[in-house]
Amino acid sequence: MLRGALGGVAIARFGREAVVGAVRATLAGVRPAVLAGAEAPDAEAVADRAMAALERAEQPSLRPVFNLTGVVLHTNLGRAVLAEAAVAAACGAMRSAATLEFSLADGGRGERDDHVRALLCELTGAEDAIAVNNNAAALVLALAALGAGRETVVSRGELIEIGGAFRLPAIMASAGTRLREVGTTNRTHPRDYAEAIGPDTALLMKVHTSNFLVQGFTSEVAPAEVARIAHAAGLPMVDDLGSGTLVDLARFGLKRERTVQDAVRDGADIVTFSGDKLLGGPQAGFIIGRRDLVQRCAKHPLKRALRVDKIRLAALEATLKLYRNPATLAARLPTLRSLTRPLAETQQAATRLAPTLAAWAGCAAEPAPCESQIGSGALPLETLPSFAVRLAGTDALAARLRALPRPVIGRLHDGALWLDLRCLEDEAGFIANLNAAGTPA
Repeated sequence: MLRGALGGVAIARFGREAVVGAVRATLAGVRPAVLAGAEAPDAEAVADRAMAALERAEQPSLRPVFNLTGVVLHTNLGRAVLAEAAVAAACGAMRSAATLEFSLADGGRGERDDHVRALLCELTGAEDAIAVNNNAAALVLALAALGAGRETVVSRGELIEIGGAFRLPAIMASAGTRLREVGTTNRTHPRDYAEAIGPDTALLMKVHTSNFLVQGFTSEVAPAEVARIAHAAGLPMVDDLGSGTLVDLARFGLKRERTVQDAVRDGADIVTFSGDKLLGGPQAGFIIGRRDLVQRCAKHPLKRALRVDKIRLAALEATLKLYRNPATLAARLPTLRSLTRPLAETQQAATRLAPTLAAWAGCAAEPAPCESQIGSGALPLETLPSFAVRLAGTDALAARLRALPRPVIGRLHDGALWLDLRCLEDEAGFIANLNAAGTPA
């Protein structure tokens, strides 16, 4: 069985040990049926099954998919799609040794944060900046460096839980700072912050409630006012923006989201935000603000554990450079391109693709209006008008689409499968992907 042409190809491709293991596993799988009286497969059939098993095992578990869920920044699907400039920069860093912590100017040791520090300061107006591996890490590091062993004052209405059941109080406890919550779930006033300040207070903090809104009889204290109260008491103020954006989204026809620059202007001493959400880069978190405080974070022992590698730094630098030219940003940054895609484009795509999908799926398919979401906790109640192909099939069809060479991920809703076309840029590749699997028998 291993001596034939197929065996030689398999051994050359996968190695002898892997092939022998696959053949043995295949034989073990068919043995119970044969012992029960079924016809034994011939050697060629066993070899084919073993080869198929080897090919399945070689497939990466982290695979590209078509995100047709209608959620642009889908956490489970990797959030932001990187700009081509960022992809090229990351590939360059992967293929070669790089100046991660090496200074070309003097031949000495360099700082890895220098690759993004000047850009972040230029774009935000901050005095200093460092990068870590996500925004939760940025917040943990800032609290550990500035608030460990003392109290951090936060409004009760901002004690959020983010994805994966990670709660702000638990994050604060892990950083070694004690939570001092003020106000109530729906109403917090300036006096609540002022009255909570005591000899054990380390800092005041504002947290962006990125994935929910409290409406009705509500009151919150503006970040600038929290900063004023903190500074009057000689304390720093930390502003956790969560997602964080470097441009006013209103200029692109979206609802305005408070920017990182706003946070700096409002007087925050430290601002933390993400790199892989609205900013449109790879997973990262940033700590920017007052130089003395940022440097305390940079010198904290946790910084080494939370630092980012050369690949992400290369992609971050390339992404941040795109923000120097806001006029071309929407065309060059995939996240913003998807968020600003005109409704007419999605409708035309749905009209073009509906017949193809109907023929492939063997069920009714029609263009249908729908609502997309930004995702990743950004503007949780805001939706974007879009168009989808609505397919009559449900679970079985969704499974077929997930089994394609490049899986297609849609959304089951109202007794149908919806494929929102807001994030589909490669129609030709999408159709070729369908054709590779053929139509139902």
